[in-house]
Amino acid sequence: MFGLKSVFFYLIACQITLIKFFKKLYFSSKNYNKSLGSITPKQIYYNPNPFLLSIIVPSNNQTFKISDIDPNIFWLENKKKDTNQMHNFFWLNLLDRKTDNKKLKNIIYIWMIKNSKYKNKIWETSTLSARIISWILNIDIILKNSTFEFKKNFFDCIINQTNHLKRNIKFEKNLSKKIEILTAIILTGLVFKEYEENFNLGIKETETLIKNFFDNNGFPLSRNPNDLVFFSKYFIFCKEIIKDSQKYVPEFLDDIIKKNLNCINFIKTPTNCLPLFNGATSLKLSQIEKYLEDLKPNNKDNVLGGLFKIKHKNHFILIDIDKPPQKKFSRFYQSGPLSFEYFIDGIKIVTNSGFGNHISKKAELLSRLTACQSTLTINETSVTKFEKNEMINKVFGNSIQNSFKSFEFSTKNENDIIGCSVSNNGYGKEFGCSHKREVYVDKKNNFLKGTDYILKAKDGYPIRYAFRFHINPELSVTKTMSGNSALIQISKNKSLLFTISNENLEIEKSIFLGEKKIIDSTCITISGNLVNKNKIFNWEIRKNI
Repeated sequence: MFGLKSVFFYLIACQITLIKFFKKLYFSSKNYNKSLGSITPKQIYYNPNPFLLSIIVPSNNQTFKISDIDPNIFWLENKKKDTNQMHNFFWLNLLDRKTDNKKLKNIIYIWMIKNSKYKNKIWETSTLSARIISWILNIDIILKNSTFEFKKNFFDCIINQTNHLKRNIKFEKNLSKKIEILTAIILTGLVFKEYEENFNLGIKETETLIKNFFDNNGFPLSRNPNDLVFFSKYFIFCKEIIKDSQKYVPEFLDDIIKKNLNCINFIKTPTNCLPLFNGATSLKLSQIEKYLEDLKPNNKDNVLGGLFKIKHKNHFILIDIDKPPQKKFSRFYQSGPLSFEYFIDGIKIVTNSGFGNHISKKAELLSRLTACQSTLTINETSVTKFEKNEMINKVFGNSIQNSFKSFEFSTKNENDIIGCSVSNNGYGKEFGCSHKREVYVDKKNNFLKGTDYILKAKDGYPIRYAFRFHINPELSVTKTMSGNSALIQISKNKSLLFTISNENLEIEKSIFLGEKKIIDSTCITISGNLVNKNKIFNWEIRKNI
């Protein structure tokens, strides 16, 4: 049954879908494609450094060979491959720049003959933006020894595609795609003197995007660490190409980059990866590592992006202490309030399951459930409910339906302990209870200890609770004879002991979704039934002696 809010979003979704349908029909018309034409640039006024593309395109020491390929059958042979992967031309960055020039020119020439007019998938905004960026960053090898006719057609093709982006940028609600579009527009404004206004437009719209999508500390309002890295790479890329063109870098761009990098440095784990909260995957930070090296920490407290950090000696913990993002920014939100990730001696012990969008749609939906995070579930339901209507999801992404509040957040850093205490009312409306979690490092004895509270605010029917502590899939876990502890094996001669006071625990099968495949893992689970009373759980993780 639809609520009034859902009805509103459904009607808006229907309207947007209809508009998109008629727009595609118009885009495919002769009149539209003719209208995209404008002044052909005479020449390149700035030849960008092609190696700057590595900021946004990871090479991973890969190569892409075209020297043995017949240009006439190149697109036929690659027709079945991922459309975005082939038609974004990011593979240009993997070519041998000395030997592949002639073949490349012919491949692009054939592409222009077939695709210079609007085609739905090939002209999808993200693919199109990447193509412009890649073409311009590799313009030296593309235009080497080229004819006047090829050069003119190539410039016209870039401008026509850019004009399409400019006309439709106001309709793009996906901000990740929007920064790609703006980067392409900015680049054309730097390269072609006739289109300097593109630079001004791109800069102005980028500033607006930053104001609307980042908090005062520079963390994205989606609370997604992957978004933080993605946008920072594009901001850095824009800054570098502006510097490379000898133009003045806007102050706001410098400011957001510094803030972004500070946020990344704050959440960067001991394994040089992102923590797995709110849409994040096990992303290595090698691409921007050099930009982090000279960064001076600028955090007065231990909270950024709704994550609280405990760092003491060999312990590193991040805890989700905040409410969900706004609906419009919740596409990748994972329902894991008070979940945490724990590292000791640079090794991840407790983890969240990660975001499965690189695996499958089913894996993505599964990874958003509270049961896939290291926190409490009640009656095997998720704290946050997700939008189920297909039409709404198609237009707005898989957004959330409800929210909750976090409260009673406090920190403690004394002689013996360092950590925090935080509560949320996510299960209050449905089950009449709240969850409070305390996590501290015992400085004196050098171990992690926690206390979880289920606080019943009102009488109701019995509930089934389950606390899950998902364990790094690279580690093995064994239940001990006592029933209330588990051995976490780190190496042959090194292990940790997880202990829960006055409760039994179980070792359950789980899955890890933070990589590009499903990985079998385990989780330590404490579960039981509760009727009309509060309950306290004391647990600890310490080195096994």
